[in-house]
Amino acid sequence: MPDQSPPTMDAPVHEDEGLPATPAPGDGRGVTGRDRLRSALVHPRRNQVVVAVLLAVVGFAAVVQVRTNDVDDSYSSLREQDLIDVLSGLAGTSQRARSEIERLEQNKRDLQSDSRQLGAALEQAQQQVDTLNIMAGLVPVTGPGVRVTITEQTGPVDIDSILDTVEELRSAGAEAMQFNGQVRVVAQTSFEDEVGGFSVDGTPLTSPYVIDVIGDPHTLQGALVFNQGPASQLRDDGADVQIDELEKVDIESVREAVRPEFAEPR
Repeated sequence: MPDQSPPTMDAPVHEDEGLPATPAPGDGRGVTGRDRLRSALVHPRRNQVVVAVLLAVVGFAAVVQVRTNDVDDSYSSLREQDLIDVLSGLAGTSQRARSEIERLEQNKRDLQSDSRQLGAALEQAQQQVDTLNIMAGLVPVTGPGVRVTITEQTGPVDIDSILDTVEELRSAGAEAMQFNGQVRVVAQTSFEDEVGGFSVDGTPLTSPYVIDVIGDPHTLQGALVFNQGPASQLRDDGADVQIDELEKVDIESVREAVRPEFAEPR
């Protein structure tokens, strides 16, 4: 009788006998993480390849950065004598820099000193100009002084008595002087007799004659009232003399500056 037993099935033969067969769905075995890792290494997908390349680039950059940070400066490879030479050069440069700073500081101090000296010289020159302007009668002035009022009573005053009065006031330190608020008296001032009075630099004046003088009031008065002084002479001429010491005397009359015709500064 023919054999009715079912034919036997040969076991499936796998080409990669070293790898376990992929479990079929529903066979009861789950896929492990090791299986997935092995599958990814053997048959990587495209996105996995891209991620791997990016990770490799990032790792390379990190290694380069670490090595760069660990590298010593350029002096690490120098010998001891080379380092000594470098330090000597730096010390010389530092010394030259300090010397230059000291030189500039000294120049600054010199310039400040020159500026102060120049300022003092300019101030002194301005004071001299002001003094000369006052002496020449070119500017109005004010200050303490005296006012001398001469009033004719029994007759005209002698012109010589007027000249003596002016000279005594000058000798007593008069800094500025004017007659009757009209004529400024300076070194070149001239006096002449006139009918009914006298003239000062061509300006006729009549009694009473008022002389405003700036200077030390007490000294100026003393120069007029001493025995046989100008006040006595004017009284002998028949005039009344009144001398007032004032804290403030204003002299407003001025003269025009005369330009020298022949003299030149040297």
